[in-house]
Amino acid sequence: IALLFFSFTTFKNKSGKEKLPWYYKNIGLGFKTLKEAIEGIYIDKECPFTGNILSGVVTKMKMERTIVIWRDYLHCIRKYNRFEKRHKNMSVHLSPLLRDVQIGDIVMVGECWPLSKTAHFSVLKVTKAAGTKKQFQKF
Repeated sequence: IALLFFSFTTFKNKSGKEKLPWYYKNIGLGFKTLKEAIEGIYIDKECPFTGNILSGVVTKMKMERTIVIWRDYLHCIRKYNRFEKRHKNMSVHLSPLLRDVQIGDIVMVGECWPLSKTAHFSVLKVTKAAGTKKQFQKF
C-alpha cells in the first residue's frame, strides 16, 4: 500500500491555479503501491509507515476504519527449556482503500506512529482466508 504525505507548499499547475502537491511513499519489501494512491484519488494521512512488519488474523471489524487482529507467538520458559503458545489482540488501522477485508483473512501490518490510544499499526496487505472447507490455517 502506498502511504501519502500532504505538503503545505504550493505550486502552479499548467492552468495557473495554485495546487497543493501530495507525495506517495513506496515502502518496498514487495508491497505494491496502489493505483489510487499514485493518481491521488484518495489521501490517507493516517498511514505513515516507519517500522516493523507483522501478520495476524482478522477477528473483529466493528470499529470504523479500525480492525482487531489476533497474533500468535511462542514465549520461551528458560527454566524448562520449552516454549508456550501465547497470543495478543491488536487494534490496526484499515485504510478505506482496502474494502474487501473479511473476518478470518490474514493481514500484514506495518508499524507507524500512534494513530489512537490503541492503534499503532496500519494494514499493508490482505490475504484472503481459505474457503469453508476444513483445513490447516497459518495461525
